[in-house]
Amino acid sequence: MSTSRRRRPAQAGVTLIEMLVVVTIIALFAGLVGLRMWKQADKAKTTAARAQINTFMTALNLYKMDTGVFPTTEQGLQALRTAPQGVTNWQSAYLERDIPLDPWGRPYIYHYPSEQGDEPEIISYGADGQPGGEGASADIVSWKNQ
Repeated sequence: MSTSRRRRPAQAGVTLIEMLVVVTIIALFAGLVGLRMWKQADKAKTTAARAQINTFMTALNLYKMDTGVFPTTEQGLQALRTAPQGVTNWQSAYLERDIPLDPWGRPYIYHYPSEQGDEPEIISYGADGQPGGEGASADIVSWKNQ
């Protein structure tokens, strides 16, 4: 009986190699899912920037209907929230909330008069914050439906 107690039962644990294989598979799966989620996050930010720009353009058109002109570059988008000096027929805040930053945390760029003719231009430089770019770094602009 003493000899049977000294015998070890069959190994029932997990080897280091098996553990490394499982961890590697989990890491690969997480990397693939994470990459897809990251791309979707960039797409969502681009969509949000377009929606905000469209909201600004609607408010700017209401502003122009009331005052007869678009706000100047110097007055900026803030003219949609606070009446600029010397502007007549300004009715009330044309936006319910303060002017938000773009989805990447930078202010929108507003120009009027602009190179686009009679319309103001609103720009978000995208993820990289620089003019130009492709993909998530592409500019989102008011005069182009992308």
